[in-house]
Amino acid sequence: MGIGMDAQAVLAGQVEAAAKAAGLVVASSAVGQDFSGNPTTRFQLALAENTAKTQVLELSDKFDFSRADLLADVAVYLKEAAKRLKNPQQDCYVTLHGLPLRFDKFAWPFHGSTSGADTFLVHGEVRLEDGTESVLHAKVAAAMTVTFAEIVKAPEQPFAETFIYNAVRKTMDQGQLELVKSGNRQPVPVTTRYYSSWQKKFNFNDTTEAQRQEYLAAKVFWLSGVLGGGEPVWTLDPRDAQYLNTTVEELKKTTAVLAGEGLVTLAMDTEYARPTEALMGHRAQYAAEVAAALAFIKPTFNEDMRGGHTNM
Repeated sequence: MGIGMDAQAVLAGQVEAAAKAAGLVVASSAVGQDFSGNPTTRFQLALAENTAKTQVLELSDKFDFSRADLLADVAVYLKEAAKRLKNPQQDCYVTLHGLPLRFDKFAWPFHGSTSGADTFLVHGEVRLEDGTESVLHAKVAAAMTVTFAEIVKAPEQPFAETFIYNAVRKTMDQGQLELVKSGNRQPVPVTTRYYSSWQKKFNFNDTTEAQRQEYLAAKVFWLSGVLGGGEPVWTLDPRDAQYLNTTVEELKKTTAVLAGEGLVTLAMDTEYARPTEALMGHRAQYAAEVAAALAFIKPTFNEDMRGGHTNM
């Protein structure tokens, strides 16, 4: 017991120091456990200047991110987390088909499959977040192959959250996840097809400038205009850049184009934007896109899953 308590104290000190460097504070922490029953610590991170909103960082107690080969990546993760916490809805994302989703209840770190498959899993949930108190959601089991796991520096949240969220969005784009009122966990395969070994980067969606404009406009419409009370949202999120196979620099140019067209107004040194009345006037269009996306994912869903034939 003493060793466990000591490990937790060391981890807490490491997280507190790294969070402070990113402009964050540890609002609280609690003992948890992973899928296999091993101890974890769940930290509630908040902005130093605003502790009203928090983000969960869950780490296994054996994780030591003071290692030189891991520390830089953790620092980047926390700096991005600080910028997302300035969003009115820090856990919400939009798909290329226009579905606004909330990512919730992800349990870290990865755990080995209990079905005998040679994969590592992380469980979570995505919910339709369109401002109507919808009950549609999908419980997901993101399965990382052993080959893919060799790419990941550590099977912990800071090193995998971005590509897992993007794999979920990509699977939704392909019509292979269904949003339902209730149901079993649905698989999200995470394989080397999402990673270019020679480019050393992830690949999810090849997009054109026009598609990126549509995406960012939808993001600002939903996450600021509908869900965020008009508060600005971060349009230069590297997580979106990875999802769209582009760069933060290109997203900045795209945001500027939307501002020039009178669809968004820029705030906070142009990294954040809020919708104009002109953009909010497209409500019927965006509602139609959601309806079309929901229709698209429903008929292509695996009927074996609907019947409960799953083992994850």
